[in-house]
Amino acid sequence: MTTSLGLAGIGLAVAPAAPASAAPAARTKPLVIAHRGASGYRPEHTLEAYRLAIRMGADFIEPDLVSTRDGVLVARHENEISGTTDVATRAEFASRKTTKTIDGTAVSGWFTEDFTLAELRTLRAEERLPLVRTANTAFDGRFQIPTFQEVVDLAKAESRSRGRTIGVYPETKHPTYFQSIGLPLEEPLVRTLHAAGWRDRRSPVIIQSFETANLRRLRRLTGVRLAQLMDAAGRPYDFVVAGDPRTYADLASSDGLRWVSGYASGVGANKNLIVPRDASGKLLAPTAVVRDAHRLGMVVHAWTFRAENQFLPADFRIGTDPNARGDITAEYELFYSLGVDGVFADHPDTAVAARAGLPQAG
Repeated sequence: MTTSLGLAGIGLAVAPAAPASAAPAARTKPLVIAHRGASGYRPEHTLEAYRLAIRMGADFIEPDLVSTRDGVLVARHENEISGTTDVATRAEFASRKTTKTIDGTAVSGWFTEDFTLAELRTLRAEERLPLVRTANTAFDGRFQIPTFQEVVDLAKAESRSRGRTIGVYPETKHPTYFQSIGLPLEEPLVRTLHAAGWRDRRSPVIIQSFETANLRRLRRLTGVRLAQLMDAAGRPYDFVVAGDPRTYADLASSDGLRWVSGYASGVGANKNLIVPRDASGKLLAPTAVVRDAHRLGMVVHAWTFRAENQFLPADFRIGTDPNARGDITAEYELFYSLGVDGVFADHPDTAVAARAGLPQAG
């Protein structure tokens, strides 16, 4: 693996005064993006999960970003943190439990925007899927919630020590909601990236979001690469607010991808948008998403690859225990063969191992 794997020549060219996508360059082997770190082995979004992912050979680490009350970006999958920290057991914060409407849905619990960074620092991370990944619970209570700055610092330090570039792939979570409460995510995100020297498409960073308006705004604020996330159902919440009837399926169409290519240079696609499944979980014929995106000079990064049977297509499950490991290698091989440019993996070592069997790029 070269030190520049995935940081050049992967069809993510962006120039502020030109369309976001460009003609694809020579293909490289697909990126391995550590989904919330090595979240199959450690509590997600902890510095130890990111460190382990890097040791396993991941090219990028992925922090989901939410805000504290004092405007600091921290890495959590959701702003409601009762499922990933010990906050529910902390008597001093019992009065902070509340119910809020997040993206049109009532959610009860404890929210990062109701805590200062100093208060969040007193909490400890816990495994989000304790009944699935029971071994990970051995690490409950050992790790703090990291700031985005700490994730960037870790990537830079590991890049220097290992002699290869480690990228950061941040996701802005609920940007319309955070904008509505006066804690926009975009400005602190861009400030952190630019302070790190990451300002253009050559930088080892890709910003992703399920919403479109904040990505279009980010396109005006920074020259780093952007990726539009697309789920297999539903629509971006900013479309809901704006009364835009388009769905993720519409954005994944050839016309939709052309519109997305005006501001984003990549697509983060739910696997089911690329290879759908039937009602029994068996794989159906692949769609044209990868082909259509590549024709526009865009890359496609597929999510999320998890080794346990319950997350795999029925075709690749082994045995009947939903928590046992299935044939995750076969799933990688399928998606690699379809030409995806990267995979978000909970178990990044398995993605790296499967990639090692691919022919050398020419």
